[in-house]
Amino acid sequence: MPMLTQGARYTSATSIGLAEGWSLERLTPPSRLFGANGLRTGPDGRVYVAQVTGSQISALDVVTGALETISAKGGEIIAPDDVAFDSRGNLYATEVMDGRVSMRGADGVTRLLRDDLPCANGITVYQDRLFINECRIGGRLMELDPNGGAPRVLLENMAMPNAMEVGPDGLLYYPVMGTNDIWRIHPDGGEPERVVGDLGVPDSVKFDSEGWIVSTQVHTGEVLRIDPRSGERTVLATLNPGLDNCTFVGDRLFVSNFTGEITEILKHGETRTTLPGGLNWPLDLTVGDDGNLYVADGTYFYVLRPGAGLETLGMLFTPGYPGFLRGVTAVGGGEFIVTTSGGQVSRYRPASSESEVLADGLDQLYGVAVAPGGAVVAAELGTGRVLSIGSGKVEELAAGLNEPLGVAFGPGGSCLVSESGAGRIVEVTASGVDTVVDGLDKPQGILVRDGLLHIVDVGAKSLIAFDLDTKARHTLARDLPVGAPPGVTPKPLRGLPPFSGPQGPFAGIAAGPDGTLYVSADAEGSVLALRKAG
Repeated sequence: MPMLTQGARYTSATSIGLAEGWSLERLTPPSRLFGANGLRTGPDGRVYVAQVTGSQISALDVVTGALETISAKGGEIIAPDDVAFDSRGNLYATEVMDGRVSMRGADGVTRLLRDDLPCANGITVYQDRLFINECRIGGRLMELDPNGGAPRVLLENMAMPNAMEVGPDGLLYYPVMGTNDIWRIHPDGGEPERVVGDLGVPDSVKFDSEGWIVSTQVHTGEVLRIDPRSGERTVLATLNPGLDNCTFVGDRLFVSNFTGEITEILKHGETRTTLPGGLNWPLDLTVGDDGNLYVADGTYFYVLRPGAGLETLGMLFTPGYPGFLRGVTAVGGGEFIVTTSGGQVSRYRPASSESEVLADGLDQLYGVAVAPGGAVVAAELGTGRVLSIGSGKVEELAAGLNEPLGVAFGPGGSCLVSESGAGRIVEVTASGVDTVVDGLDKPQGILVRDGLLHIVDVGAKSLIAFDLDTKARHTLARDLPVGAPPGVTPKPLRGLPPFSGPQGPFAGIAAGPDGTLYVSADAEGSVLALRKAG
């Protein structure tokens, strides 16, 4: 059976416009989803897909391949991680970053049920009783009253429970990621019982038609079938790490991956791609001394070699991964300086699975660059500062900026910063900051090459070249798929400790040795290559 074809997650009424003599190539195809997290088969037989980073819920028809957005980015449901349905067709969603649970009624109206459930994640409905858990250290398992009554706590002090379901025996089964096992408890409460342990970091439990557990393993990429009576297990398939959830459509089994890939598990270990994966964002870009392009995509770090697709160099559950990656710059020899949403600046060596923290405890780091003298300079959006990190010290170079994001060094070693909230690019000097370019909308990634300052302006959806000598500016590309869709104001993503701090977009830019400009098309989830003829 051929792979189902889908539309992209972002559409525009206008095509990308290029300056004369420039061409554009998509090095990766646009993503269909903003990753794929919780899965649940709805009463209409479609698979409903929760997408944390996109604040979106989509319904996938696994027969036709049609995708429909049920709750869109900018809507009332924020960072949905898992979904469930009651007998009346109402959809319930956990909003993991905001600690909320919402109900989208069969009439399309959404109402908030609770907003005081930190890391609300796993959710299931049994005989129209609603159960949720909190995926955190010290998390709780609770039954919620959809009418607003106080939650009934079944268990406390759990080590990161996740997606759960009631089995044919009437017991509630739930995985615990922190202890690497699966447990069960009566929905009315009582003493929990361990079912099976020593797994591959289980993050979902569902049941097949024969009453066996099916569980995805986020760390190993295994899909396991487990006898709930004996704990005997069988590996149904081994996929890439980053599996999140699973669901059945009849007897057909589908699993999700953080990349947005939906895979059908067939017999004898065989699989079939139902929906291809892609980039969640992407965020910052850098070109190594090997000439290859490297992509920071939060949960994943990729390399894009000429003529090849994305190759994973590290992800959140691989050893030595620094954390949710946002800013990145190559420093040679296979090493990278990175910023994370958790507030770290680190030196990362993916080939040896090692990272070294250079600074910690910072507030919403974004772009990063290395000064001619070797100091690391990073933009700290949370405090409006530009920081220099070197010799174990953090020095403030500038303060009071309005959403600093991108960092680059110009001729003579001048430090340039995109001040997104002020719509300008500034130069950091010993006495403060001087405006270099103004009249922008929301500049993010910046790059200096051959005397030209290149600016990704996500507000104007344009790539601009500014001559640092003549001060002339030219638009190289317009109507780019960057930033939020027209008319949409995304809600803040507050992060998911311990995995990440606050998450936000960052359309990065890099240049290859041949002058190719690479841009993060974060709206559609692709990487663009722009080249000038000759």
